[in-house]
Amino acid sequence: MSILDWFPKKKAVSASGNNKLSIPNDLWVKCFCCNKIIYLKDLNDNFKVCLKCNYHFRLTPEERISYIFDKNSYNETNPNIESVNFLDFKDTRNYSERLASAQKKTSHKSAVITGTAKIDKQTVNTGIMNFAFLGGSMGSVVGEKITCLFEDAVKNKYPVVIFTSSGGARMQEGIISLMQMAKTSAAISKLSEASVPYITVLCDPTTGGTSASFAMLGDILIAEPGALISFAGPRVIEQTIRQKLPEGFQRAEFLLKHGMIDCVTHRKELKATLSKVITMLIPYNKKVNKLQKISGKNIKKDISK
Repeated sequence: MSILDWFPKKKAVSASGNNKLSIPNDLWVKCFCCNKIIYLKDLNDNFKVCLKCNYHFRLTPEERISYIFDKNSYNETNPNIESVNFLDFKDTRNYSERLASAQKKTSHKSAVITGTAKIDKQTVNTGIMNFAFLGGSMGSVVGEKITCLFEDAVKNKYPVVIFTSSGGARMQEGIISLMQMAKTSAAISKLSEASVPYITVLCDPTTGGTSASFAMLGDILIAEPGALISFAGPRVIEQTIRQKLPEGFQRAEFLLKHGMIDCVTHRKELKATLSKVITMLIPYNKKVNKLQKISGKNIKKDISK
């Protein structure tokens, strides 16, 4: 006899007459960092940041829009550009099937959405990468949309704010994907010549070809806490050099300590920080028309206040 037989068994009967309780399975979520069970509503109210360990969950583009930009201010540009399998690439699945699956999963046609929006009534050009779409990988469409965003900014003179979250170049598009690094970087040079401010927000993860191009070329580099920011991943580096890496290596706080980025900002404070930076940059941009005349050190001090 089992010890469980010593206790009376209780059966819960639902309204439908079944013996199983009808309990929603989407009310709670476990933190990937500290394993705390969090009530989903509390997590959403806290900008999808763990209330115990401060772990920043990854966001969908829609969630980021709702947290950062003024209500109903976002207007998408180039929404219908989508990738095609021009190399007829196939691994365990056909690339065309992977694209269709990612589009169905995310309700987006590519790994980045671009458009204009307002932050505290200040208009910006913005791009938001979506890690859920094939790891936010940078293919021909991502490169094209980012480049078009920079070209639009040259014309309308609004600052550019890009939220990066990417595993790097998209292997299924081969050399065409790698060419997007040069393409986006060249567009940024035109943006610089036009003295249009460019701010990047580095989210978890920002790696590979994305970090090696437009992600790290911003005038101001802001990172979310704990974000992985790198070119090659830590495991690859350890296997290559056969040495143990320092604790926290390639995380946002490590990069800030070593002068690679300008600040690490909690998601709750990100909108206010962006608004402050844009407010500081735009008057200079209008008066002297040369971003180079702005004192980067003073801006960084003001951001941290």
